[in-house]
Amino acid sequence: MRYIGLMSGTSLDGVDAVLADFGAGLTVVCHAYLPFDATLRGQLLALNSSGPDELHQAALAANAVSRRYAEAVGVLLARSGVAAQDICALGAHGQTVRHRPGEFDGLGYTVQLLNGAALAELTGIDVVCDFRNRDLAAGGQGAPLVPAFHAAQFHQAGHAQALLNLGGIGNLTLLWPDGRVGGFDCGPANALLDLWCERHRGLPFDADGAWAAAGEIDEQLLARLLEEPYFQRRPPKSTGRDLFHAEWLATKLGGLAGCPAVNVQATLAELTVRSACDALRHEMPGVQRLLVCGGGALNGHLMRRLAVVMAGVPVLSTDAVGLPPLQVEATAFAWLAKAFIERVSANRPEVTGARGLRVLGALYPGG
Repeated sequence: MRYIGLMSGTSLDGVDAVLADFGAGLTVVCHAYLPFDATLRGQLLALNSSGPDELHQAALAANAVSRRYAEAVGVLLARSGVAAQDICALGAHGQTVRHRPGEFDGLGYTVQLLNGAALAELTGIDVVCDFRNRDLAAGGQGAPLVPAFHAAQFHQAGHAQALLNLGGIGNLTLLWPDGRVGGFDCGPANALLDLWCERHRGLPFDADGAWAAAGEIDEQLLARLLEEPYFQRRPPKSTGRDLFHAEWLATKLGGLAGCPAVNVQATLAELTVRSACDALRHEMPGVQRLLVCGGGALNGHLMRRLAVVMAGVPVLSTDAVGLPPLQVEATAFAWLAKAFIERVSANRPEVTGARGLRVLGALYPGG
């Protein structure tokens, strides 16, 4: 009952890896994080938009991501003392570089770069990957996929609670007291914050949100940002860097050249908070608790602002319920691999809009 989960998100910072034991409930045996080097991160960022020789660049980037994933697996096995042959399977998300469900031809596409065959060859472990495309083929968004895991792990009968994952993009899971589940991408999170911090401070991210906390919210800019039609759309919906990118921000900043960079950072942080909280209040007005995971859960400024805006609703890191925030998504993909091996459907049609339940993933046998 041991599975590995591998996740690299829209922050493009690296891969989180967990070794999870599902034998008696859930136990995370080991967690590791391996960053992407600057070259790979630059290649992946470039592939989020059209450019020269994309097929060649994407194939090489997929190989590089797979090698980094394999290194993460090696770290887990070395630290835990568990042998590769004792892992049932590993679930690998791959690196999303495009996400356009339902567009262009009615089906659209979603692209997660990964060479599943290479990863199976490098690790000797059965690889389950390509989780999103079956849901998309069934008319769904292919995202978010983690609400099914959140429901299995965190649901409490009689309690209305939500989970907010703050990665590159923010996404919400809604767990109603009667067992119903909802979920959707609510807007940008670290993607724009990291972009602005790197551009103006030369740092990959704003540690603890200290820079944002030093600025003042520009209400005119915030109003412009919140005018984005995506925020008014009802679920099911999902998004990514295809919408919330540097050009989108530049358009919103037009005519506000005098706004200090620190105030833009403060306003982007507030956008992250407001877009999530406004959506949560609208979709689940009786929410009793908000659990936060992802890298944003380690951003003290974001957590304080969430607590202020959600006044009266406890805002807690998932640490409070036994799963550290940087382990949640990787554990979800270990759980998704287990669901595939057991041929259990793992999408939630009420979340993604798919026509029905589907088994998600494709298998590359190990050695």
